[in-house]
Amino acid sequence: SCLQTSLSIWGWGSLGLVLFLVTFGPFAIFYFAFYILCFVGGGFVVTLLFGKSNSEKYLEQCEHSFLPCTSVGIPKCIEEMKREARPIKIDRRLTGANIIDEPLQQVIQFSLRDYVQYWYYTLSDDESFLLEIRQALQYALVQFSARSKETDWQPYFTTRLVDDFGTHLRVFRKAQQRIAEKGDQMKDPAEELVDTFFEVEVEMEKEVCRDLVCTSPKDEEGFLRDLCEVLLYILLPPGDFQNKIMRYFVREILSRGILLPLINQLSDPDYINQYVIWMIRDSNCNYEAFMNIIKLSDNIGELEAVKDKASEELQYLRSLDTAGDDINTIKNQINSLLYVIKVCDSRIQRLQSGKEIDTVKLAANFGKLCTVPLDHILVDNVALQFFMDYMQQTGGQAHLFFWMTVEGYRVTAQQQLEVLQSRQKDGKHQTNQTKGLLRAAAFGVYEQYLSEKASPRVNIDDNLVAKLAETLNHEDPTPEIFDDIQRKVYELMLRDERFYPSFKQNVLYVRMLAELDMLKDPSFRGSDDGEGESFNGSPTGSINLSLDDLSNVPSDETVQLHAYISDTGVCNDHGKTYALYAITVHRRNPNSEEMWKTYRRYSDFHDFHMRITEQFENLANILKLPGKKTFNNMDREFLEKRKKDLNAYLQLLLNPEMMKASPALAHYVYDFLENKAYSKGKGDFARKMDTFVNPLRNSMRNVSNAVKSIPDSLAEGMTKMSDNMGKMSERLGQDIKQSFFKVPPLIQKTYSDPDHCRVAAPIDDNVDDNIPLRVMLLLMDEVFDLKERNQWLRRNIKNLLQQLIRATYGDTINRKIVDHVDWMTSPEQVADAVKRFRDAFWPNGILAETVPRRDKAIRMRTRVAGKTKLLEVMPDELKHIIGAETTRKGILRVFEMFQHSQLNKRMVYVFLERFLETLFPQNKFPELFNKLHSRSKQMQKYKQRLHSTQAPSLQK
Repeated sequence: SCLQTSLSIWGWGSLGLVLFLVTFGPFAIFYFAFYILCFVGGGFVVTLLFGKSNSEKYLEQCEHSFLPCTSVGIPKCIEEMKREARPIKIDRRLTGANIIDEPLQQVIQFSLRDYVQYWYYTLSDDESFLLEIRQALQYALVQFSARSKETDWQPYFTTRLVDDFGTHLRVFRKAQQRIAEKGDQMKDPAEELVDTFFEVEVEMEKEVCRDLVCTSPKDEEGFLRDLCEVLLYILLPPGDFQNKIMRYFVREILSRGILLPLINQLSDPDYINQYVIWMIRDSNCNYEAFMNIIKLSDNIGELEAVKDKASEELQYLRSLDTAGDDINTIKNQINSLLYVIKVCDSRIQRLQSGKEIDTVKLAANFGKLCTVPLDHILVDNVALQFFMDYMQQTGGQAHLFFWMTVEGYRVTAQQQLEVLQSRQKDGKHQTNQTKGLLRAAAFGVYEQYLSEKASPRVNIDDNLVAKLAETLNHEDPTPEIFDDIQRKVYELMLRDERFYPSFKQNVLYVRMLAELDMLKDPSFRGSDDGEGESFNGSPTGSINLSLDDLSNVPSDETVQLHAYISDTGVCNDHGKTYALYAITVHRRNPNSEEMWKTYRRYSDFHDFHMRITEQFENLANILKLPGKKTFNNMDREFLEKRKKDLNAYLQLLLNPEMMKASPALAHYVYDFLENKAYSKGKGDFARKMDTFVNPLRNSMRNVSNAVKSIPDSLAEGMTKMSDNMGKMSERLGQDIKQSFFKVPPLIQKTYSDPDHCRVAAPIDDNVDDNIPLRVMLLLMDEVFDLKERNQWLRRNIKNLLQQLIRATYGDTINRKIVDHVDWMTSPEQVADAVKRFRDAFWPNGILAETVPRRDKAIRMRTRVAGKTKLLEVMPDELKHIIGAETTRKGILRVFEMFQHSQLNKRMVYVFLERFLETLFPQNKFPELFNKLHSRSKQMQKYKQRLHSTQAPSLQK
């Protein structure tokens, strides 16, 4: 049925189509399609026109119903643009101080001119945008100035700045120690040091690490952008900050145009080295310090730069055409340069071959060392600390401390009895009280070291101890009451193989010689490959050698010079009376012998001594010129004593070993002993200044000698200083009494400093309130690593610093420091800093071009010059207190720390962060900096290690 239905449909359809074609023709289909299309199109057009008219009417109704009337938009905007722009008035006041505002306005003007205007005027002539940027900058500076005036800067400069520097130095020192412990290095040494430095930093800081900011330029720029945006948020009004275009412009100017170049310059090692040389430009370079630096250098680049410059100078000198006296000078200079080249070659070969050795270990194994007597060790604070460490190792510390305590008792008792006698003469009676104090002190010494209860007890003859106990029970104590036992203890330490004899064979003895500058550097005079080392120890030895060691002057090697003071007289010249010493000089040559007399005053000796000790710093520890005397210095007995002392001085000076150790010294000695008027190196005014300064210096040296044994010698030092220092004696006496009766029986070597912690503000109980003492002690701790040394030495250094500060400034030192901080932040100093910044970036009002990086050889020679200068300015008194080797290592460590730009950047950013935290204490900058540094790779590694170590304990 379905099939029939479909056939009928197709049939009727076919019939209808045939009839349609027969009736209307074949084109009727096209006409029919066209009619249908026209019908549909017409309907669409009618619908569109009707909908548009209705929509317009509806929108017009809505506009009149809901929106206010508007002015004509585009014509109005065009009219406004054609109008002349009204001038924007800018208040040029920024800080309230004209001397600061003027250079600041110039900095703003130059910044806009060189960073914005040069491209903005190619787009538009309208200056309103530039004026708005300037106004925003000025508003930020006004807010910044207001915050600065409200801030107390004294804690920042005296505490936080010093703590951050000390922490930076501690991190560097720990990083060096860790690298030394690792041994072999797979990476480049500089890269290894930087990685280890930031690894130690995150362990010490715990919550922050600045490795990305300091090592990645891209991350550094991002950090500065984020920091500048935060500062703009704080300083700008909300409306200006929401203007993104202007905010981005100001941010880029501050971060890329000002802060980044400034930080790069401050962290450049070459810039720092030049600045160091400029700061100490008044000090004269000497051969000793220069050669010392060359021999200690472990940088091949430095040695090659010095060698190339010496070769260049050598070639120039050989090209000169000279005659007469000049030829001898030229020969000496050539010989000196040859010696420098030889030392550089030897040092380079040793570093390249990897045969670098420890001088102390070499000397300890070789065994040829000079001997320092025990009595000298006991009165030298540097030597005493090494002997003390050795005695603690062998269990003989009780003998040493007993000897030192008795020395203190004797001096204190003598002083107290002298005071008692003087008061009795004045009619004051305090006999029983003074004798009671002395008796208590004597019993304290007895109970502490000699009684049956003493632990450990000094092992000495029981008969002497019993005799002493009987004397203490029945007689008044005297200063000499312990002398017999002390003498026996000294003999025991001197003779017993466990003590002084074994100490001379111990490595501590060799290190003591190095600290006393009495250990010669090994001389490498073997083949070119560095074989054949030999160590030569000498009592006059020093790690320093003169540049003239290779001056091949055959005649000088055979000359024998002898001199002695044969007579003394008193002269009167134009009303001035002075002593004159006749010196008889013998000089023997292979073919002749000469003898003459020359006449010298004490001032000539003094000037000569100052001259040679300045040139040869190791002589200051060996040669001791008799001291000056202001009154009764023409007394016959005094002149004879001075003649004897000056003769001893001359004989030590002319000792062949002395001349051999410092060949260049011969020239100065010959000049002094020649039969002619002596030409002084200093003028009359300088010598008078020395006359004034030397008693004070001697007084300070007495204090340093005093603190080196224990409270005993402090009293002696006080007595020696009383003639020169006035009221300082009373303060010292009080400190002596307090310290003497509180001496612990044994002073163990302790390490109170944790391995990984920041340099915290508190140092000691009585140090925080004394700003200079706190700063000096903190810096000495970190620079010279005193906390790792004997705590007895550190305590005595603290006492010495206290005495120096009291003697120099008294009780007003803190006030003076606060005044100095106020002066540093005064308008005059701030204006000067802004002017220096302006002149550095825009000299003569023109943007400074990028300074080309100096040649590597020049930078290396600058490093050598900077180290030499730093080593020269270190006072001899510091070497006497903590040791020459420790001083040298500490200074060179600080210098080496500044030779890495990444580490310098870290220190600059730390100072900047602390500055902002001080300026904006309420804005939570510490948390912000922790977030900005949160992407640190070292920080992530540290957290992973921390998590891995904590996971097992948590599972348990």
